[in-house]
Amino acid sequence: MALNYVWIAFFLVAFAVALIRLIFFGDTEIFKIIVDGTFDSAKMGVMDIALPLIGIMTLWLGIMNIGEKAGAITFISRIIGPFFNRIFPEVPRNHPATGHMVMNFSANLLGLDNAATPFGLKAMKSLQEINPNKEEASNAQIMFLVLHTSGLTLIPLSIMAQRAILGANDPSDIFIPCLIATYVATVVGLIAVAIKQRINLFNSVVISWLGGITLVLGGMISYFHFFLNKEQIELFSKVFSNIILFSIIVLFILGAIRKKVNVYETFIEGAKEGFTTCVTIIPYLVGMLVAIGVLRNSGVLGYIVDGFAWTFQQAGLPTDFTPALPTAFIKPLSGSGAKAMMVDTMTTYGPDSFIGRLACVFNGSADTTFYIVALYFGSVGIKRTRYSIPYGLIADLAGIIAAIFVAYLFFG
Repeated sequence: MALNYVWIAFFLVAFAVALIRLIFFGDTEIFKIIVDGTFDSAKMGVMDIALPLIGIMTLWLGIMNIGEKAGAITFISRIIGPFFNRIFPEVPRNHPATGHMVMNFSANLLGLDNAATPFGLKAMKSLQEINPNKEEASNAQIMFLVLHTSGLTLIPLSIMAQRAILGANDPSDIFIPCLIATYVATVVGLIAVAIKQRINLFNSVVISWLGGITLVLGGMISYFHFFLNKEQIELFSKVFSNIILFSIIVLFILGAIRKKVNVYETFIEGAKEGFTTCVTIIPYLVGMLVAIGVLRNSGVLGYIVDGFAWTFQQAGLPTDFTPALPTAFIKPLSGSGAKAMMVDTMTTYGPDSFIGRLACVFNGSADTTFYIVALYFGSVGIKRTRYSIPYGLIADLAGIIAAIFVAYLFFG
């Protein structure tokens, strides 16, 4: 229901703003820009996202099916089970959904977006199997989605690569700020949903896991910061991430051989789901992308940024960070839009400027909440998303605030 209201609001607000621009400012091109944008967004949803995703989904759902038959998903579930049983109390112990969620989070952490999406869709499907109300998001699905939309990534390789293309003196200087901001978003999202679902996080298992993860991430940050230069960080990310990814495929195959599974037939059986899943999500993708494009092309986001700048100025707060806000506002709506805005900001202000760096940290501090809601819930036919969007946006807001603070700390 929340998504229904949000979708309607995008169109009505955009129409009202466009009408004002036409009547009071004589902008005769505004409605043409908006309508042209709807065609572009619809085409992008099908041609640039859904169709390329079919191949990726076909591959990885086949690989995931091999992993399930090999027992790898169950094995992972048992290792992570004690922690996940606390934050996903509705998921039965050692359920395959735990392994699927872990694979999704791991792929995101390593920056493997192409692998993360199939893992995430598989996880959502597994959670849907134990969902008593098939048209309404369960508590477990909401917790998974909010954690996923917080966008925890160890090394933002694509952002560093874009900074290098634009001539930044040190493309990797945003690595630590991005990691801090996205980690804050993840922890805040976890705590917010846990409070809503009345999940007790004050127990030894949860505290041990969160403390251990914090220490590991802190150790990695320190190692990268003090012992590696930017070229070594980029090389480490590229080599380590792809070794992990291909090792997963090999280990799944070896495990299946050990259990005397017909590996190829098992792959084909799982791969068949890829096409049907992608066809299912096309209407949801097109609907959300068109609505986001309408809002962006009408100029609403620009007015929101100007409003924030005026508010901060009236309150006597610094406003030098506000030119980077469009990236932060667009990121929950569109990953490609946020990337384009980030590039535009770096081109305008310079990749080594405070604004340019902050735009990069904004882009790396969270994920595309509305897109993920439409994609993941649409793939399993959920119509009532309950509180998933507002709590996903709470995590995004925490990431934005953290990004501003760490940007001032590192670059101010």
